[in-house]
Amino acid sequence: MALRIAVVDSGCAVAHAPRVRAAAAFVVDHIGLNQVPATGDTLGHGSRVADILLHCAPQADLLVAQVFRERLTTTAAQVAAAIDWAVASDAQLVNLSLGLREPRPVLAEACARATAAGVVLCAAAPARGAAVYPAAFPGVLRVTGDARCAPAELATIGTAQVDFGAHVRPLDGSLTGAGASMACAWFSGLAARYLVAGGSADGLRAALAAQASHHGVDNPRTRQHGG
Repeated sequence: MALRIAVVDSGCAVAHAPRVRAAAAFVVDHIGLNQVPATGDTLGHGSRVADILLHCAPQADLLVAQVFRERLTTTAAQVAAAIDWAVASDAQLVNLSLGLREPRPVLAEACARATAAGVVLCAAAPARGAAVYPAAFPGVLRVTGDARCAPAELATIGTAQVDFGAHVRPLDGSLTGAGASMACAWFSGLAARYLVAGGSADGLRAALAAQASHHGVDNPRTRQHGG
């Protein structure tokens, strides 16, 4: 079976359909939290993430977990349900190009179940400021944007809230959606490439750190002066 990557986001484009093995939406309505059929990606955010993932690992399969619809807002319960669904659908890697401000137990527990099952969780994190979740939960790989990184490059950051940095722009090079969300997708794509090549989830962090092109916190002032 091909590597399965779960994309917890706003959906994906029609062009990605040949690589989608399952899709579901997680919505909150007057009844509560429900799993319903996924709809088209009206926001484009998940489609840009999927573009990057399939560029890095074209042989991978996608599991589309839709937690955004009309706006880029969601809840911890929706994201937790999406992670549980991804694990039940045999995901080996989950891309979470999102961040919530509060460390809700429901989301912490879903992340703990996933990591205990050997599933790799990659989540977006800000380079500075308050922590976000699920990135700040134990076992989650925390990724931010790093202007030093070209599309196939990584940086080891190693601060209190960020593990890695990656390229900040979507595949088309535009500024649309640029930042930690796209960096997380690039990191997940390179992680997927490592796993497809036969690497293990246990060895992933060390393997990607070993191939990093940059180290430490990005310092724009130093970089501009060639230091």
